[in-house]
Amino acid sequence: MKRCALAACIMLVGSGALAQPEKPTESVTVTGTHDRQVLEKFVEGLAAPSRMTGKMARWEDGVCPATIGLAPRFAAYVTQRVRDVARQAGAPVNGKSGCKPNIHIVFTTAPQALIDNIKKKQPEFLGYFDNQRQLDKLAAVSRPIQAWYTTATRDLRGNVQVDGAKTAGPGMDITYPCLPPQEGICTLHLSNAHAGSVTGSRLGDGMRATLYKVVIAADPTKLLDHEIGSLADYIALLSLTQLSSPDDCQPLASIVNLLAKDCAPVKALTDNDRAYLKGLYRMGADRIVGVQRAQIAYDMQQNLEGK
Repeated sequence: MKRCALAACIMLVGSGALAQPEKPTESVTVTGTHDRQVLEKFVEGLAAPSRMTGKMARWEDGVCPATIGLAPRFAAYVTQRVRDVARQAGAPVNGKSGCKPNIHIVFTTAPQALIDNIKKKQPEFLGYFDNQRQLDKLAAVSRPIQAWYTTATRDLRGNVQVDGAKTAGPGMDITYPCLPPQEGICTLHLSNAHAGSVTGSRLGDGMRATLYKVVIAADPTKLLDHEIGSLADYIALLSLTQLSSPDDCQPLASIVNLLAKDCAPVKALTDNDRAYLKGLYRMGADRIVGVQRAQIAYDMQQNLEGK
């Protein structure tokens, strides 16, 4: 079946716009504690490691968000908010007008139809999956705002491979001494493998997990009680880190709690969120995940204490 680009897939689905929102406010929630153990728990519960490397993924290519399905000025606001938060966090931002989007933010009254269409045309845009059952689970829309992440692995030399069960490219050949009764050197072709340059360090092997593409679907019919400023902040966090449990209340005040049930109300990015994002984009990208989380927690503590 003929494929379509993501933008073309999106155009096949109807979208709706939010009602006129109140003017967004720039409020900040006060941090409850700077205790290191609490910060480490916050970091561990907030972000999910990538499937291939087991490390925390972040943007290494310039962020280029695009928003559709809202009135033009609201769409522009959401897009600009993602850019602004990215810059504040130290994430790379593509400043060129007309850049090719790598963050697609879609407000649609038919989010499941949108994701079903992507599943049919470009399933790799929904993230890593090993089989049809996992793909079906990935493609299920269960939240008023939901994100799907395509990650990639960058090796020590900067070579990039999009994460997936099937590796793109020609594969690789392995040579080995033939087993009797054969003689000489034999060759084994591995069609679903590729080579990567690594280090010998126990703390980091030189491999980095990167965000490659993010798709975010928002159903405006389920978000009428929320201001556009709060939604833009929530989407900005979704765009810059691979969230783990957006349905759970976080141990510290966070914009993630905006749409989670029975959580303390939060209407904007908090000091904790900002400190987390700064730590994420300062951590050693090639470190093992335990070291990465510790680095982010330490950076958060220093940031929140004004050091």
